[in-house]
Amino acid sequence: MILIVDDKKENLFSLKTLLQLNLYDVDTAMSGEEALRKILKSEYELIILDVQMPGMDGYEVAENITGYSKSKDIPIIFLSAVNIDKRFITKGYTSGGVDYITKPFDPELLLLKIKTFVRLYKQTKELNDIKHNLEKKVEERTAELIEANKELEASNTELQQYAFIASHDLQEPLRKIITFSQIVKERFMGNNDAGQYINRIIASSERMRTLINDLLSYSRLATDPDFVTASLNTVIRGAITDLELAIKEKKANISVDNLPAIEMIPDQIRQVFQNIISNAIKFSQPAAAPEIKIWSDLTKEKSAGSKAAAKGGYCRIYIADNGIGFNEQYLDKIFTMFQRLHGRSEYQGTGIGLSIVKKIIEKHNGLVTARSREGKGTTFILVLPVTQTKPSAALHQ
Repeated sequence: MILIVDDKKENLFSLKTLLQLNLYDVDTAMSGEEALRKILKSEYELIILDVQMPGMDGYEVAENITGYSKSKDIPIIFLSAVNIDKRFITKGYTSGGVDYITKPFDPELLLLKIKTFVRLYKQTKELNDIKHNLEKKVEERTAELIEANKELEASNTELQQYAFIASHDLQEPLRKIITFSQIVKERFMGNNDAGQYINRIIASSERMRTLINDLLSYSRLATDPDFVTASLNTVIRGAITDLELAIKEKKANISVDNLPAIEMIPDQIRQVFQNIISNAIKFSQPAAAPEIKIWSDLTKEKSAGSKAAAKGGYCRIYIADNGIGFNEQYLDKIFTMFQRLHGRSEYQGTGIGLSIVKKIIEKHNGLVTARSREGKGTTFILVLPVTQTKPSAALHQ
């Protein structure tokens, strides 16, 4: 519908007739005040506004129309037979008009302009409706995601609580099984067959305890990160200290270059090194002492194969050993939980260690991969940001 505003009845009648003959729905108002009241109640696609009116003139009416959120997009065409000077035309545009037509006007030209502005208004309204609907859907989807995230956080919290409880409750009977089995073996076993069965019970119980501890470690990784700046060398020394007995038993030699300090969760990165070094010791060549070398470089990309760069934002860490290696076609498999490339009778383990490594590195916004050949050793490659996106506190060494 088009609204015509003019204080002269003859002007309203002639323009209304012209528009109705061209199949437009038309409404009229004889003052600015009446026009504003009608705009609040009805929806219009175009307003044709006379400039010279008693009381509120056309410029004031236009400023009020464009000030309402409901009517601010309605196109306004000014009509005037008196104010045809350039400064009045300029004022019409600055007041919110889209066109300024002086009388006498060409009816055909006016109808073309009316047709154009009505079409533009409809298109703008349609686009605004689409935008509004999209914004509403985004808001609804965001609310759904927030709710789902809350439920997930609650579920993760429950899972962690369950893991701690399960760890305690499951390990208590296991401790008793192991303890009493060892007592039976030491005090009462004279039968070789029975001794073998007792040894199997103890070994199975030990494996179950290790599995429970590994699952508990994996579940703890769901907590929010608290990054601090720490020395990689300090973290590696801690991991080597934890593995001191295994290192002495296998007579392993570990050499570590001078590595930089980066933002990390030190306990988790220590666990990464502990798991990888432990694997290197475990999967060593039968007739050779384990040789493990750790060094690093910087790179600008989060990539295992990109060029080194002295001022790169990523620290790339290499952990190379001289162990039994593996076929690289199984690379993805080694980082999957409970997946093993060797039987338990050959090498002990739960198949969770490298899954924990992968999850920790991903939590640090990095990546982990490996290069290996059967019988030729393995090199694990860790790529970690030097600086994390979240704020960090300095860790004094």
